Parts: sequence; structure tokens; C-alpha cells
Amino acid sequence: MTNSRSKDSLSKTCKSYIQEIVLEEKYGIKKEFWSRYTDKGNLVEQESISLADEVLNWQLPFVAEGYQQYFENDYICGHTDVNTENILADVKSSWSADTFPFFETTIEKNYMWQLMGYMWLTGHKKANLTYCLINTPEEMVLDEIRREHWKQNSFWNGDEDDEIVSYIRSKHNFDHIPKEKRVKNYIIEYDENLIKDLKDRIEQCRIYYNQIKSII
Repeated sequence: MTNSRSKDSLSKTCKSYIQEIVLEEKYGIKKEFWSRYTDKGNLVEQESISLADEVLNWQLPFVAEGYQQYFENDYICGHTDVNTENILADVKSSWSADTFPFFETTIEKNYMWQLMGYMWLTGHKKANLTYCLINTPEEMVLDEIRREHWKQNSFWNGDEDDEIVSYIRSKHNFDHIPKEKRVKNYIIEYDENLIKDLKDRIEQCRIYYNQIKSII
């Protein structure tokens, strides 16, 4: 949704993403994406939802079973993390305390658009963007310990340094922080004017998509 700095209506980032879609559809060229941050988010998703439910008193039934649901309309599609009669939420699991928004009062625009889309898809008039600070799973902590050893010593022989182990574990365990301080919640309200902007931008994207698909 970012506006281009030039006269073109679409930004370079937007065009690049559409180009990736065309290449994947026509030639099977798929850009792979992986990160330890998303891996952690996937592994602790249910734990984050449970923590948010407890701290924010959402009173969700059957938390352990999950709430992810798929929706689509003529313009967008998406999977909601939590969608009940009263609660619509997207739950983000922070990688570390350094990335948890303890003091942030505003949200990233990308997440605002994401939640606006979910409200459009589900009919909710407000949505929660909820950050949770959850202990990193042990297998990932062990990977980080090894990574740090190699970072500090390219000839590491496998013997662990107690200081490195202690340092890494301290960065990924948050039990000493009260639960209510490990949940940060933002409320976003539905805005029909923003949905109109979203529709207009999608139509522009479709025009560009058809243009490049016909010449490649």
C-alpha cells in the first residue's frame, strides 16, 4: 500500500512482489522464505494465544484447538489467528525482548492493513494486534548457542563456553517478567475509506499483473 515516490502509482516493492507472483505462476520460479523469527512464531503460536487469552480476558473456548480460519472475497484472502463472535485478533510472537514493543504506541502500517483486511473479510468492526513475549523453544535456543559460538570463534571445537550459554539463555527466557507485561495489545477500528483505498490499489496491481504477464 506504500505510495511510489515517482509518478507511478505502484512502489518498487509492490511491483517486485507482483513480478515474483508472475514468475511463479508461469515458470514455477518460487522465491523461498525462511527465518528463525517466523519459525519461532509458528512453534509458540498456541502458547501466545493462550497467554493473550489469559491476560486480556478474551475468554476463548478450546484455546488448545486453535482458531485459525481461512476467508476470501473478490479482492483479498487470509487466515485469522483468532476469530470468534466477539474477538478478532492477529497474534505476533516476538523473537526476543529486544523486539517486543514495550514502549511503542503506534503499529506498523503493514500490520494495520493486515488487520483492516481481516475485518473486511470477517465483518468485525474492530481487531486486536497482539504481541506476546514467549520463551524460545529449547531446540531453537540450542541452535542460537551454537550460532553464537561459531560467531565468536570460527574454529570452535564444540566445547561450550558457560558465559555464551548463559548470555543466550538470558535472551530467550522471560519467566522473570510478569505475564501482564509480556502482552502488548493494540485495537484497530474498521475504516470504510481505507477499504476503498485497498480496493483501488488492488485494481492497480491487477492492471500491472496483466501487463507483465502478457510480455514474459
